[in-house]
Amino acid sequence: MPTSPERDARAVTLTLVAISTALSLIIFTIPLTTINAVTQDLRLTAGEIAWIMSGMPLGCAVGLLTSGALGDTYGRKKVFLGGLLITVVASIVAALAESGLVLILARVVQGLGNAGVMACGLGLLGQVYHGEERARATAIWAASLGSGVAIGPILASICLSLGGWQAIQWVAAIASGALALASLKPLPKSERIPERIDLLGSILMMAGMAFLLSALTQLRMGISAEPVLMLLASAVLIIAFCFLELRVRNPIIQLDLFRRADFVGATLAAFASGAGVLSIMTMVPTVLERSLGIRPLFAATILLAWSAITVVAALAAQYLPRSLSARNRVVLGMVGCIFGQLLLLLMSGDYIWPIALPGLFVSGVANGILNASLGHAAVESVPVERVAMGSAANNTARYLGSAIGITVSAVLISNAGPYALSLGWQEAVLATTGFSVLGLLVMLLLDRRSARKSMPT
Repeated sequence: MPTSPERDARAVTLTLVAISTALSLIIFTIPLTTINAVTQDLRLTAGEIAWIMSGMPLGCAVGLLTSGALGDTYGRKKVFLGGLLITVVASIVAALAESGLVLILARVVQGLGNAGVMACGLGLLGQVYHGEERARATAIWAASLGSGVAIGPILASICLSLGGWQAIQWVAAIASGALALASLKPLPKSERIPERIDLLGSILMMAGMAFLLSALTQLRMGISAEPVLMLLASAVLIIAFCFLELRVRNPIIQLDLFRRADFVGATLAAFASGAGVLSIMTMVPTVLERSLGIRPLFAATILLAWSAITVVAALAAQYLPRSLSARNRVVLGMVGCIFGQLLLLLMSGDYIWPIALPGLFVSGVANGILNASLGHAAVESVPVERVAMGSAANNTARYLGSAIGITVSAVLISNAGPYALSLGWQEAVLATTGFSVLGLLVMLLLDRRSARKSMPT
């Protein structure tokens, strides 16, 4: 039974991790409501716009697995603090940017910083919480994801009206610095793994993910030889990475984890969540602004019907019946997301914005349950000394899925021309729903196969 000082220390850790995670998602959503102002001020090209939207996801996806390995090897607290400090520097550079290239690079580095926060933040919770308390802590962590998405677009819109698009970057820098200072003493230290970090594996994985995410970004502007070559380079690098990981003593990702049905199921569900509901929700403010002429702040407020409900549902998920297993909670969340996504088909042809609310609400409830279940599964499906690795793998799958889903949605909507809403939107909704359905089916098939293997012969 933990003593009162121990409970207080864990509560402080949970508070700092939750606020830092919410800040990561606030920074992630900045372009959703500021991109038009940035485009006018810096005279961005279509390619630069795509890269600014993709810069932070690229940095996160590239840095998550390495951040998780660094945290498990050298200390999760150190990597968490390092991530916040990197975010401070990157946000200052973004605020001072006078060209699209500088802003793109700053967004990528923001992603690298937030990778340390995301991977080691959840890892710290897995380190200090166990059993039912861990489930409650990861539910709060999941709620912080939704709160960041809910607050981000609105805060960015307010800052935009008060001090231009740069203002939100200054807020991000100050908040990250304050959190780093507040976290110096309270966060617990973790036991170090007495092995060297797999430096070559880190380089191969980061390069492979960078080529993959870059190819997906380039594909938004059309198919050409360049993204195809990037995809081939990515495949070669990731295959080389996998061969290397089988031979090193302290791998970036333990490939034998993929023999565990719970780990594979959680990773697949995270990927499907990113490629499905998260990617289509990312497009909602832009579609509302361009099709109905809604202002950014109002579009961000409408999105609260999804993001705010996600927060409430994630917190309420801990009160679901205990008889409902973690696997069944994930399935429930994914089925709900599929239904909510299909309701978004109502946003076609001539319509008024309230038509979007049913789909946003249902998706929000389901996404909250899914986030809470996935956060718990990410740390439960790996050994205790590798909790940052489990968190990193889960979040990498989510970011990679969202990059693919956003690319597909953006291409479908932009290629529809004047029928962007009635045709392109419907196609984007169906495509992202397809990702959700496919992820659910594969997960169920894996569970069925695992159940057969466990049956006595």
